[in-house]
Amino acid sequence: MNPGRIFLLLSALFFTGITGCGLLRGQYGYNEKVGRYYLVRGIEMYTEVYGKGKPLLMIHGNGGNMNAFSMTVPYFEKEYKVILVDSRAQGRTVDNGDSLSFEMMADDFDALLKAMHIKAAYVLGWSDGGINALELAMRHPNRVIKLASTGANLWPDSLGLRPDVWLDGVRDYKSWQTRMPLTDATDKNDYKIFMLDYMQPNIPLSDLKKIHCPALIIGGDNDLIPVKHTTQIAENIPNGRLWIVPNSGHATLKEHSTDFNKKVDDFFKEPYHRKRKERLADDDPDL
Repeated sequence: MNPGRIFLLLSALFFTGITGCGLLRGQYGYNEKVGRYYLVRGIEMYTEVYGKGKPLLMIHGNGGNMNAFSMTVPYFEKEYKVILVDSRAQGRTVDNGDSLSFEMMADDFDALLKAMHIKAAYVLGWSDGGINALELAMRHPNRVIKLASTGANLWPDSLGLRPDVWLDGVRDYKSWQTRMPLTDATDKNDYKIFMLDYMQPNIPLSDLKKIHCPALIIGGDNDLIPVKHTTQIAENIPNGRLWIVPNSGHATLKEHSTDFNKKVDDFFKEPYHRKRKERLADDDPDL
């Protein structure tokens, strides 16, 4: 198990079956009947698609895989084309590079949708996936119809994370340094994923003005992300909306799955009319 924030996230989500012995092979992430790899920006990105309808891209958190959405997919696949993906260097998507960034990953998702011939999609992201959703909307605005982001932060410090979470990350960073240089491939990948959250993201509040689609920003009232920070994110997105989930930690979509699924679905279904110059082609069968 990765150290630092990854350890905290995975410990908090242990019961969800995202990783380790909790992962049930044959569920999302191991469905050979629908699994497919796409060549995306130099890597083979693993995907699974469920249902039909408007495309909905779901992006998991740090150190996890697509099975993070095991309690989300059954609800949405009834009316959406749900696109699950293992992010770069995680799950079944292998990346042998020595660095990782949220900008890089946002560009991956843009390229993936292009490879799947999807002009634009709804996007749901959790934790690091929530950051990816924000970055995708900033860097490739025409790819995102609406987004829902839960448990995201903009800064890797004690303002963007709970102070105890940040301090644990500092301690684990020091622990990693005692093991340098790393030689094992798994350790190198784990360190790369750890460093993603230890050093990133670094998104100025002003950059959120680049998000023009409607955005539902979600956090638990006892999340790893301070409520104040989650509120800042929502307030700085032009079409942002805030939902602080009562009696919830980081796993909002697991701990309150019924309310979460309905709330996000209702948000996606609310009428929204883009300005004409922003509107995408009306003849696309996926939109």
